[in-house]
Amino acid sequence: MFNSILTLIRGRAYDAEQAFIDRNAVPLLAQQIRDAAAAIQSARRAVAIAVAQNEQEKSRYSAIIDRIADLETRAVAALQKGSDELAREGAEAIAQLEAERDASEKAQAQFTQTIGKLKATVRASEARLQELQRGERLARATAQTQKLSVACDDNSGLATLDDAEETLARLQAYQNRCEVAASVMKEMDAASRQATIVEKLANAGFGAPLGPSADDVLARLRDRMNSAA
Repeated sequence: MFNSILTLIRGRAYDAEQAFIDRNAVPLLAQQIRDAAAAIQSARRAVAIAVAQNEQEKSRYSAIIDRIADLETRAVAALQKGSDELAREGAEAIAQLEAERDASEKAQAQFTQTIGKLKATVRASEARLQELQRGERLARATAQTQKLSVACDDNSGLATLDDAEETLARLQAYQNRCEVAASVMKEMDAASRQATIVEKLANAGFGAPLGPSADDVLARLRDRMNSAA
């Protein structure tokens, strides 16, 4: 029983760990890519150092070849003049330089091989890094899309959209009413001003009267009275 409980605890811990990794997969991937990019940058520096060292070894090799040639010339001259002892010393120096020359050739061969492998590794790593970076961008876009989909699928989110649309419609209707009312008011004000001017002109005797006057009414009443008499 106790072993079963321990197994269950480990199982739940594993599930929780995996769930945590899944929830944080995008930032985890981003950090892993940054770490890989830093490692590739270090590899580039290693290639540059190896190339520089190989160039130094080539320079050293050229110097050794020149020294060997010079000593051989001098040793031959010594032999020609019977200075066997000096010629022997020259030969010993030449032998040492030839050993250094052989070691330098091996070092250059190793450098060349190592540089070739490092460059191939860097190129392959850079290609993989670029693919990972493209994948990260796609993963981030997918994550954002999924968040948007979840928000749209959520009833509360849809309700919020509905409320916002209804508010916008009411606001637009209110603004339209305000515009219509303002337009009508302007028309009414203009008509009122025009009617006032016409009334003033008519009252002043300019043009036909707008309606019956008191004098007209009195005249009509007198006519009615006279007719009745």
